[in-house]
Amino acid sequence: MIISILVAIAAGAASALMFASLISGSLIAIVLAYLAPLPLLVAALGWGPLAAVLGGAVAMAVLGVIAGITNTVILGVWAALPAWWLGYLILLGRPVAANDPSREGNAAAATVEWYPMGRVLLWIAATAGLITIGWLLSLGTDADSIKAAIRDALTPVLDGRGGRPELGNAAVAAGPAVTVFLTTIMLTLNVWLAGKIAHTSGRLRRPWPDLKTTMLPPMTLAALSAAIGLCFTGGLLAMISLVASAAIMTAYAIVGLATIHTVTLALKSRALWLSFTYMTLLLFIWPMIVMSFVGLADAVFGLRKRYLQGKPAVPTS
Repeated sequence: MIISILVAIAAGAASALMFASLISGSLIAIVLAYLAPLPLLVAALGWGPLAAVLGGAVAMAVLGVIAGITNTVILGVWAALPAWWLGYLILLGRPVAANDPSREGNAAAATVEWYPMGRVLLWIAATAGLITIGWLLSLGTDADSIKAAIRDALTPVLDGRGGRPELGNAAVAAGPAVTVFLTTIMLTLNVWLAGKIAHTSGRLRRPWPDLKTTMLPPMTLAALSAAIGLCFTGGLLAMISLVASAAIMTAYAIVGLATIHTVTLALKSRALWLSFTYMTLLLFIWPMIVMSFVGLADAVFGLRKRYLQGKPAVPTS
């Protein structure tokens, strides 16, 4: 118990200091701020969700002294609450009979059915969407005022590129979608890194899941279709629907990566292809759109299932 408390305090202090580095305004500070949930997630996955709660309280208290109430609220929304909730979901399990198949894969002798990683991914996208919508509503209560606030924030950057009106309009229109895309990716990265750290240290409170099998719930397609349809309504509803659509499409892009990991299992040059894929994704944004359609194709046509059925001898490790 004492160890858990000490870990939570250390994680909270680290998270607060990482987020407070934004004060410096450097590029590395932005990266550290995006990784602020990481220490709290490690505490959650290794010592339980209550450790994340305590760590989040410590982080917010420390940041309140350093950077004021506004930044404290932002840290709570960006790091403390997601770390607790996602940590809780990842460690959520229920007893099953010894002969029941487990959704995580090792199933014959399984005694616990763990919360599916596809649902965790959907919650990550939903959390990123709610964070982005909260940010937009903090800028204004209608679409016009929000767009004006985004344009004002981007003015220094746009002026540096000649201040072309068409560039400004495109940046303002894409701002919410890009924001939720980055938030979803960074939350996913934080969860993966935290899981790896906890697993490597032997503290992860569940078996390491087979991430190649990650699938979003079937109703996600219906939600995406509805969100895309509402994007054409105009006004604030259209802006919120754009955020929801971008969040779900980003989740499908991650499923697309899981599909690529599966269909390349038999390739001798698999490591080279995967390295090329991730390097391309790091250098450009548009390949994520391709990955989104790969994820959608897998959801509709079952690409991974068809591939594995046709390749029964392919190793799954």
